[in-house]
Amino acid sequence: MPHGPLQGVKVVSCSTAQAGTVPYMLMADLGADVIKIETPEGGDSSRRMTVLPGMASTFFETNNRGVKSVTLNLKEPEGRAILHKLVAQADIFGQNFRPSAAERNGFGYEELRKINPKLVYVSISGYGTKGPNGHLPGTDSMAQALGGIAEAYSTPGLPMRTGIASVADESCAMLAFGGALAALTHARATGQGQKIELSLLGAVIRLMGWTFTTTMWRDQNPVTGQARITGTPARPGISASFNDKNGKPLVFQLTGPENWADAMKGLGFDARIKAAGFENLGVIIDNDAKRIELLALLDSLFATGTREEWVKRLRDADIVSAPINTLLEASNDPDVIANGYVTHVDYPKLGKKLKVHGTPWQFSETPAKPGIAPELGEHNEQALLGIGYTKEQIADLKARKII
Repeated sequence: MPHGPLQGVKVVSCSTAQAGTVPYMLMADLGADVIKIETPEGGDSSRRMTVLPGMASTFFETNNRGVKSVTLNLKEPEGRAILHKLVAQADIFGQNFRPSAAERNGFGYEELRKINPKLVYVSISGYGTKGPNGHLPGTDSMAQALGGIAEAYSTPGLPMRTGIASVADESCAMLAFGGALAALTHARATGQGQKIELSLLGAVIRLMGWTFTTTMWRDQNPVTGQARITGTPARPGISASFNDKNGKPLVFQLTGPENWADAMKGLGFDARIKAAGFENLGVIIDNDAKRIELLALLDSLFATGTREEWVKRLRDADIVSAPINTLLEASNDPDVIANGYVTHVDYPKLGKKLKVHGTPWQFSETPAKPGIAPELGEHNEQALLGIGYTKEQIADLKARKII
């Protein structure tokens, strides 16, 4: 069976970190031929990040699996010449250096488009290039801080903090993945390549979705904490989390008054809820005191049973509900496992199979195939032979530390 729907797509990436590598790792999962350019001395610095004993770098493996490693000294004209020959055969080029660094190192858009007019050129920055801070480097935590996600998941009365998961990097990577393939469709239809600019900050703003629109239209910050209150008094909604008697959290989400009545009846809470004056959920809309009172009552009611019991009752009543997983629990969730969102990949060098990200896609005819990350310079000979160098020339380039 063919491996992935992107067979035949050629990618060259001068990228590091996460947002700059994940788009092309996803393409490699789907069959694209991806060449990652690294420095001959040491390579991508993330190879040395979060290296677990007896294993490898979780950071590098997660973000670079399935790609090929070619080492080039881009400070030398011969190194840049090799890069240009690789780009001449490529469909997509990606880089996430600080603004102006690509131009200084021979892989700016204007230079590469002369070599390959059909090239889709993806450039990722921290802030975007047009604002007052466009010249600055960016990181995931910086984008989380500026983009509002810290407030979205904050607890009232406690300091806002950025999270441990790299949501800015990952969401930017997914937007870059989609944007690159959209531009590739255009390039193949018209012969016209183009440059695509994305930023970590822009990705987080998009990730905030309709909540961001509501905030702007109301000109008021959203209510944060254990509950998300939506809708109007006539058509209220709520998404809220509670702990069971053992301190294990769960969540349920309702989208209307009928859901509220069904949920409370299914849980066996209806009599207490009615007695407290909350038969109509709409009374908490725009009423902070009522909202706090209702949540406190629900806290006490959920603390009388187990999470498994409450989730089952809610689901039996056709209400959306789920346990709130830790990361470790998520990695062992039965739906995550059954759908291949987590899988096992063989690591011959380590002599074992390791649990890794699977794929979010299910292609009926061209399934994705997760690979492993390359050794530094593993594909030098293969790549250079493919653009016309001889084995003797490759050996000479290696001896002179061009590759």
